This record gives sequence, structure tokens and C-alpha cells, in this order.
Amino acid sequence: MQQSKRLEEFKKSVTNKFNIYNSLFLSLPYKNVENVGILIPLLLDQCEKGLKAGKDPQEILEVFFSNFVDIQDERERLDFMFRIVQYVERQVVLYDSVEDSAFPKLQEYSSSLTIPDYFELVNRTKNWDKVSKKLSTFSARIVLTAHPTQFYTPAVLDIIAELRSLIDEDRIHDIDVTLQQLGLTSLINAKKPTPLDEAKNIIYILRNTYYDAVGELYQYVKSNIRDEKFENYNLMKLGFWPGGDRDGNPFVTADITKEVADELRLTLMKCYYNELKNLRKKLTFKSMQEELNALSTKLYHAMFDSNAPISYEGIIEHLSAVRNQLIDNYHGLYLDELDRFIDKVHIFKTHFATLDIRQDHSKHTLVVESVLKKNGVIKESLDELKEKELVKLLLEKDFKLKAEDFDDDIVKDTIVNIQNLKAIQEKNGEDGCNRYIISNSEDIFSVLFVFGLFRWCGWNEKDITFDIVPLFETMKGMDASEEVMQTLFDIPKYRQHLERRRDIHTIMLGFSDGTKDGGYLKANWSILKTKETLSKVCKKNGIAAIFFDGRGGPPARGGGKTHRFYAAQTKDVANHEIQLTIQGQTITSTYGTKEQFMHNSEQLLTAGLSNNLFGKELTISASQRKLIEELSELSFDKYDALKQHDKFIPYLENRSTLKYYTKANIGSRPGKRGSAKQLTLSDLRAISFVGSWSQLKQNVPGYFGLGSAIQKLKDEGRLNEVKKLYKEVPFFKALMLNSMMSLAKTNFDLTSYMKDDPEFGDFWKILFEEYQLSKKMLLQISGLKILMEDEAVSRESVKIREKIVLPLLVIQQNALYHITQNSEYKELYEKIVTRSLYGNINASRNSA
Repeated sequence: MQQSKRLEEFKKSVTNKFNIYNSLFLSLPYKNVENVGILIPLLLDQCEKGLKAGKDPQEILEVFFSNFVDIQDERERLDFMFRIVQYVERQVVLYDSVEDSAFPKLQEYSSSLTIPDYFELVNRTKNWDKVSKKLSTFSARIVLTAHPTQFYTPAVLDIIAELRSLIDEDRIHDIDVTLQQLGLTSLINAKKPTPLDEAKNIIYILRNTYYDAVGELYQYVKSNIRDEKFENYNLMKLGFWPGGDRDGNPFVTADITKEVADELRLTLMKCYYNELKNLRKKLTFKSMQEELNALSTKLYHAMFDSNAPISYEGIIEHLSAVRNQLIDNYHGLYLDELDRFIDKVHIFKTHFATLDIRQDHSKHTLVVESVLKKNGVIKESLDELKEKELVKLLLEKDFKLKAEDFDDDIVKDTIVNIQNLKAIQEKNGEDGCNRYIISNSEDIFSVLFVFGLFRWCGWNEKDITFDIVPLFETMKGMDASEEVMQTLFDIPKYRQHLERRRDIHTIMLGFSDGTKDGGYLKANWSILKTKETLSKVCKKNGIAAIFFDGRGGPPARGGGKTHRFYAAQTKDVANHEIQLTIQGQTITSTYGTKEQFMHNSEQLLTAGLSNNLFGKELTISASQRKLIEELSELSFDKYDALKQHDKFIPYLENRSTLKYYTKANIGSRPGKRGSAKQLTLSDLRAISFVGSWSQLKQNVPGYFGLGSAIQKLKDEGRLNEVKKLYKEVPFFKALMLNSMMSLAKTNFDLTSYMKDDPEFGDFWKILFEEYQLSKKMLLQISGLKILMEDEAVSRESVKIREKIVLPLLVIQQNALYHITQNSEYKELYEKIVTRSLYGNINASRNSA
């Protein structure tokens, strides 16, 4: 009943409104483009009918250009296709705005557990003491990343925000004018963004959305928790990777990290200054003007001059003095408004969001090796040392490193950056930058190299105010993680470091490379098992384990429904805090407006809290584990065989958009690690890997192997076992539902022409057959008739988005074909492929 009401509201507030505003958009009054909008519906119709009839993109476009537009010249056709791509990009923006505007109305018919629902549940169960205790320490941290799947400039984000508010009020004339503005505004970066550009784009969202949203969420919990002493300012924390994440990005330097830290602080000071300015219009009382003026002046300087910071304690001191006067002399007038501001200062302090540092373990290996060579400890390689000798050097040997003593840029920059971190903490506070994450962690040295480098770069080991966070992302890394952590806990000096860090250890588990490495089911199952194992080893050693999940947008990168994912964690997984990465267009689509941010943040909190307080604790029995293990290995075998296929990498290189990710001015990061000419899977970044499958509408990493695994058990007469597993184990069900989302966004009709390709036809058939089998098997075990049957609104949204971008995808496939034919316009076709990435990425919202 609730779902049908929600779908009805969706059709009214999204589908119908989009169709109305789209009709305005399709008739933009601009020279040379007036016919394009009118012809797009005709092209869509031709694409849908043509693909169903088995026609290839070239045939579809030939019919369209011959029968509807009468353009025979290839160069003119290319110009027209560019204009279609530009239109589709803007249609996506319009649809985003309409859907975002409808979000609050749709939530009225949602079955999601919000904080108010949660408190109502607590009220009925009289569990307030337990809830207050848990909420006083529990927190959720969303970490914003700058992976190259988000590229709207602040100008376009402003237009989206304006459209959203105009749509709320149905101001048709103003919407028309704003759509015309959108038609004339460039949606793409003229040049590749720098890491600082990426940081500023996301800081824009911090300032315009999260500053108020986090404050309001905190106020709601504080006002309803029935605990007068509630002061958990860490309830909702923000993390930040742009400018600190140098893994695979040579453009993130020590200087960039410092600039981004300054930008975060300066922007926060602007928020504080503006809020104080508004508050001063009410606090007009004579005796407090001196304090208010002094604070206002300091904030004003601090928001423009990076060398004139004001401390968190300094801000609170002024505001506390004003508060005391308000209570003592002015009857507490406007005290609530002042307290709300003070709470925000307690939440954001002087950092706004915690800037994480991340680097690949191989780079630290290079730095340590260079240092030891320079100091005559080794001749060429770390292999000359026994493990105990190397550990002793890292923990006890004192070197005084100077960047200028080394030639290698990575070595120099690593030293400068670690030395700079002290200054960042001095200006932004310790919360401003206190985590160092090591990608591709597979042994104890991933952590000890960083610990040793801090010592050698001038940090007294007792003053290392950083959490060193291993990121176990490959199958090998996860398999080794228990032994790695136990060995680290057994090292007295490292154990003392943990005592100074409050006996808490953050451990990151990455989905992206795990899925690329082990396939969908095995990666996700390995991560859950690893969490359970590490929870035990940490508990045994008196350490509180905090898990940081590398969740991308799509299921293929660990994404999908976040609430469902956390609500399905077993009782054996430590649950002190929820931490996850939010990246690409997921930042704007899931947390982009205040309403969305608050709703999805509430979902995180209630998922984590519900595990502790309500219902039976989630467990997976030994027989259920055995079955998931069996399915995991069967699906991995199928996926691994695909990876080993001699056409696997060539197919991606020659029949997908893979090589064009690096040509698009989307992100600052290169498309692959390393500089070797021969492309290997290990060098390939997960974003371009998953994104390329998404652009092909094949979404292979989100399901491949599942169909074959389930079919094998069905052949053995064991399908009912899998059905029972789906019904009884929330973790398994959550994975299957997320995989169905990947399948729902798949359209093999788009590339069906490849089945006759002399080189890649057989490979395409392998992909297609597994897609069909996976869809069939998932529907059988779930009992659903269609994919996403129980998520009607999401299904409808996917359907509309897929329709919007279908002409763009047909144009993209046509261009890829002409590139293989060495057309005289090859360069222009390549530009079309690059340009068409944008609209499809945004339309999918969690495509890469």
C-alpha cells in the first residue's frame, strides 16, 4: 500500500513535472539548436525500436539522419550529434533537479527508519537509558572523496539549486528562464581540474548544504534524546579526501594538501562569520558588544588570511562570555539561537571536515628504501634486511630527514608532507588532519613504514597524533589482515602508540579493488568475514575496532543501498562507529540537498543503532556460511576465468570507453596506476574499470558469476537451499538486491552488434549469457517477477534515466565503431566518446 502511494506521488511529482519542464527545455530559442530538442524524442523512439529489432547503432542513426533530418554529410552529422549530446547532458540536470525537489514528498511514503521513527520505537520499548548511552558515544562519518565521477562546477550546482527551489513553487516562467541559462552554461571543465579545484567544488557543498544540515540533525537528536547532558558533537562527522589522497595521483602534493587544509578552515570561518553577523542583529545589547566585535574582527581576518587563524578554544571563549551575559543580564533572550551556533562550533571546531592522507604502500616502500640507501644501511634493496632488522630500524633508529637530500619527487614530497602535518594540526586543530591511510596493505610494514617515517621526519613518537589506517583491499590483503594486526599489537612500541590513541584502531576495507580482484560475491563475503575476524582479534587485545568502508556509488564498488548494507552486518562485527566513503555523483545524488543529507545520515545512524538495540542479533549459522562460501567460490571461478580470458583487457581497451576516461576533464587523477605501456588489470583504477562496463551498459562487475554459481547448485537439486539463504540471511539478501540494481541498469541490446564481431563476438556472448543467467537465477531465488520489484520508485527512476541517455549511448557506440574503422573524422568521433561520458555518468548517479 505504502509503495503504491509512493509510486503515485513519484509519477505526479517527478514523471509528470519532468515531462512538462522537459517540453520547455526541448524548445530552447537559440539559433542552430531549435530543431535538436524537437528531434530528440524521435531519435529516442528510433533507438528503442531499432535496438529491439536487433539493429546496430550505425543502422539506427542512418535511418534517423536519412528519414527525419536529411543530413547526408558525415561532418554535418557529427555536428548534430554533438548538439544532441549537449541536450541530453542538460536533460539529466533537469531530471536531477525535479527528482531532488520531490524528495521530501516521497519520504512521506517511505518505510525507511528515520530518527523520529527510531525515537518513537524507543518510546514504546522504554529503552531510553540504553539509547542515550549508545548515542552519547556512537557516530557516523561520511568521507567525501574526489574520484573522477563528479564534475559539476559551482555555477552548475547553483543552477541546479535554483531549479530545485523554483520547481518546489511551480514557477513556470522562472523555470523557463533558468533552463535557458542552463542551455547556455557550459557543463564541462575547459581543462582538467587540479586537486585544489576538486576540493573547492566539494567544499562548496560543505558550505552550502552540510554546515546547516549537520547542525540541524544534531539539534533534533539533542532536543529529543531525553538526556539534558547530551553532548556527542561527533554524532555526524565529515571526512575529506580531495587534496590528501595521493594514491595514484601525482598531482596531490604537500603544497596542495596544505592549501586544501587552509581552504577548509577559511570556508568554515566564512560560515561562522555570516552566522554571527545574523545573530548580532538580535544580540543588540550594550554590554556584550565588546565580545561580539572582538570575535567578529578575528573571524573576518581568519576567513581571508590563512596566516591569521583563530583557535576553536578562542571562538568558544568569546561565545561563552556572550552566553553568560545573556543569561545574567538579558533574560536569556535568543539563547536558543546562540546555543545552536555554539553547538556548530563544537561540531566543526576549526577544521570543518577531517582531511585524510592516503598513499599506496609501494610509495612508502620506495621512500624507506631511499632513506636507508642514503644512510648506508642497505646497498640497493630492503630485501637485504631480515624482518626483525627492518622493524628495529623503523622503531628505534633516528634519522633526520631533509627533503632536499633526495632526488626522487615522491620521496621529497612524502617527507615534506609528513613534516607539514604538524602545521596543519596547529591551524586546523588535531581533528583537522589525524589519519594516514595506506592503500594495498598486505603486511605489517604497511603500518610500520608510516610510523617510522613520522619518527624520521621529526615527530617525537609520543607526539604522533595520527591514526595509521591500513587499507586491506585485495584478497591477499584481507587473508593476511588477522596476522598483520596481531603482529602489530604484539609490538610494544606500537601498542604504546595505540594507548595514546585511546586504544582505538581504524581499519579500512576497500570494495573497489576487492571486487575487481575477486568478483562481486567473493569480495563482499571476504570483507564481512574479515570484519568479523578483525573484530575478534581487536577485542582480544583490548582494542576497539572501527571499520572504515570504501563504498563507491554502484554495487560493483561496494555501493548500493547503504542502510540495507549496515543493517545486515552480523553481531560479530564491531559496531562502535560507521565510516564510509561517499564519492562521485553519489555526493550530490545521495547527500546533495539538506533534506537528502539529513535523511541518509539518519539512515546510517539508525542502521548502526538498530543492530544493538532492537530485534534479534544477526547471525549466520555454520551451514549458511558454508553455503555462502560455496557460492562465493563458484562465482569467483567463473569471474576468474573471465579475467584470464585473452580478450578481457583488449575488449575493454578496444570496445569500451576505458581509454577515454583519462581524456575527459572529469578528475585530476590518471586513469591507471604506473606508466607501463602494456595495460594490466592490477594497474587499472577501479573507477575507470567499473565505469567502462557501466558505459557499455554491461555492468559486469556487479553480478558476473552469480548466475553460474546458483545454476550449479540448482543442477544439484539444491535451489531451495539458496532460496532459504535469501530469505533468512539479511547480508546475502542485501547483496542479491544490490546486484539486481546492477542488472536493472544493464542493456545488452545496445551492444548486440558485437556478437558478430570477428575478434570479440565470442567474448561478448560469454558476458551476455552470464547476464541472462544471473537475472534468471536471482529472480528465481527471490521469488520476484521483475528486477527491483519491491523498489518501484527506484525502478521507475532508473527507467526514466536510462531513456534519457539512450540516444547519447547509441551515439557513443556509433562513434566507437567508426574509431575502429579509422574514419577520416576519427579525432571528432573520439571527442564524441569522451564528451558522452558525462551525461551517462550523471544519469546513472552511481555508475562509477
